[in-house]
Amino acid sequence: MANYIHVPPGSPEVPKLDITVSEREGPGYRQGALELLRRLRPHWRPEKVTLQLFTDGITNKLIGCYVGEITDDVVLVRIYGNKTELLVDRDEEVKSFRVLQAHGCAPQLYCTFNNGLCYEFMQGEALDPEHVCNPDIFRLIARQLAKIHTIHAHNGWIPKSNLWLKMGKYFSLIPTEFADEEVNKRFLSDIPSPKVLQEEMTWMKERLSNLGSPVVLCHNDLLCKNIIYNKKRG
Repeated sequence: MANYIHVPPGSPEVPKLDITVSEREGPGYRQGALELLRRLRPHWRPEKVTLQLFTDGITNKLIGCYVGEITDDVVLVRIYGNKTELLVDRDEEVKSFRVLQAHGCAPQLYCTFNNGLCYEFMQGEALDPEHVCNPDIFRLIARQLAKIHTIHAHNGWIPKSNLWLKMGKYFSLIPTEFADEEVNKRFLSDIPSPKVLQEEMTWMKERLSNLGSPVVLCHNDLLCKNIIYNKKRG
C-alpha cells in the first residue's frame, strides 16, 4: 500500500528521542539502551537492568531490557541494521506500527530514536515451521492476518499497491560482484543473473496485475520467528 497509510485520529503520539544506540555488544549498546530507559523507565536503577540479546541478524538487532527476572515489563530495543534505510521507509514503518497498535494487532510502541525504536515485549513463543503445521495454530494465524487485511488505513483513498515500486528498488540495490573471490564465484554460479531476475519480475507484473486482487494492509515479512504464540491466551 503506497503512501496512503494514515494513523487513526486520537492515536497516542510516539516520542522521538535524540539518542543513538551503538550496535556493538557490551558497553557499546548498553550505554545507549540505558539512556533510553532513563526516559521510558525512570524508576529502574541502571545497575539492576539486564540486557538480553534476542536477535543479531543482518537486518536488526533486538535487545530485551528488564529488571530482575523476565516479567511482563520488558522493553525491547530494536537497532536498525546498517543501510537498511535503503530498503525500508522508516517513517512508513512507524505509521504502520501505530495503525496496527490502534487496532489491537501490535504491541505498544514506546518511542523511536535515531537508529531504532522501542516497544512492548509480547509474552509467548516465536514459532518454528512445525508449529505452523498445527491446525490449531495456523487457524489462529489466518484469523489474525484476516483482521490485519480488513484494516482501512487509507483515509478514504483507493489504495494502490507499491509492490512493483518496492521490487524495483530492491532490484536497483543488488550487487554485481563481490571482492571476495570465493563469495563472488558462488554468487555468479548460484544466483540468477540480473537479466533473468528482470524477466521474472516482468512476467510476474504482467500476470499478477491482471488478477484484480484487492490491495490491503499486509505484513510483508511473515517469517515463522515473526509470529508469537501465547498458549495461555490462545
